[in-house]
Amino acid sequence: MKNTINLRGIAAQLVEQVIDKGQSLSTVLPQAQRQLTDKDRALLQELSFGVIRYLPQLDHIILQLMDKPMKGKQRVIHYLLMVGLYQLRHTRIPPHAALAETVQAAVSLKRQSFKGLINGVLRTYQRRESDFAFEQVSDSVRYLHPSWFINRIKAAWPDEWISILEANNSRPPMWLRVNTLHHSRDNWLDLLQKAGFSASTTPLSPQALCLEKPVGVTLLPGFQDGWVTVQDLSAQRCSLYLAPQPGEKILDICAAPGGKTTHILELANSAEVTAVDIDEQRLSRVAENLERLNLTATLICGDGRYPDEWLDDQYFDRILLDAPCSATGVIRRHPDIKWLRRDNDISDLATLQKEILEAAWARLRSGGTLLYATCSILPEENSHQIAAFIASHSDASYEVLPGGTDNGLQVLPSELGGDGFFYAKLIKH
Repeated sequence: MKNTINLRGIAAQLVEQVIDKGQSLSTVLPQAQRQLTDKDRALLQELSFGVIRYLPQLDHIILQLMDKPMKGKQRVIHYLLMVGLYQLRHTRIPPHAALAETVQAAVSLKRQSFKGLINGVLRTYQRRESDFAFEQVSDSVRYLHPSWFINRIKAAWPDEWISILEANNSRPPMWLRVNTLHHSRDNWLDLLQKAGFSASTTPLSPQALCLEKPVGVTLLPGFQDGWVTVQDLSAQRCSLYLAPQPGEKILDICAAPGGKTTHILELANSAEVTAVDIDEQRLSRVAENLERLNLTATLICGDGRYPDEWLDDQYFDRILLDAPCSATGVIRRHPDIKWLRRDNDISDLATLQKEILEAAWARLRSGGTLLYATCSILPEENSHQIAAFIASHSDASYEVLPGGTDNGLQVLPSELGGDGFFYAKLIKH
């Protein structure tokens, strides 16, 4: 395998699929990792995620080192140069090994004639490395985000915009949710520490732990037995704010991949939960998570805007709507969002969110609770959405969450905390 697979070449192709073809890295990367060893799988992820995260700066360097950029069918060489630069700038891979493997990748990409160019550009960078400080550059290059996004964040968060962008560029912490149907958080933490790993707790969730260093899930005590789940702290807060109770009928809309569905059932094991998602393939991941945790829910593939198509005359005590959104709060986990999302997507998403919220509200019982959530940090999808909904629905009131306002609770991404998330708890009268 080592003689036939060049990870740098594969990484360049993955970046090309994301940037030039609009593919999601979370879709194309697992496909490329299937035939790799664990070690190679991790390195491929590091290279592809790293290039996507630092894309503007890597591009800026290449444009200063070359007379003209690679275009058309040779564009993959441009991305291969980015892979080489990322290794030299941001990894501990020995420079000679990074350079040699990157040059050799031209052969695996059937671009042998570019070996000399790749070698020359990367060696020139090594000689001129101190020239690239990124102080007198555009905000896009300096802060590693597209200009339209930076402008929106500046407008929405004039005092926090730099810290938001810096958090987006950081590596995400690995948060866990302990299944308290099996162990208390403290008891499972003891098992974790005996296995040689360290983690910290938080007052924001009684089930949450943050690992000191990310580890493979198979190394976590009892993972296959359903004792613990990987889930970000901010995502965990959705089910906590929903506050499910035993015996209630609960609807989870846009449920895949099932982290919140299973959390609801861990909090209220006898609740009757219906989980809905429009994507049948992603819905299968909900089934897998339920099976691992030995939990039961009704799964339905359907469009949240049209519940009459997949529900009979049912109404629910509580509804969790984790609405489709720009995902601008989880960029540190999915850096390709920066380059796949477009400015005009936001208004389209806000319209979709409104339609699903209206449809879900009609299926909520009087006296029931609906928790609206997104992993966005843009007001158009969040506080503005809820303010407009309450203004147009006399049967809706807002329950103020700790730290929130009448129009919701916005959490910004934090390097040591959870992802960017928004929550609004609505009560139907």
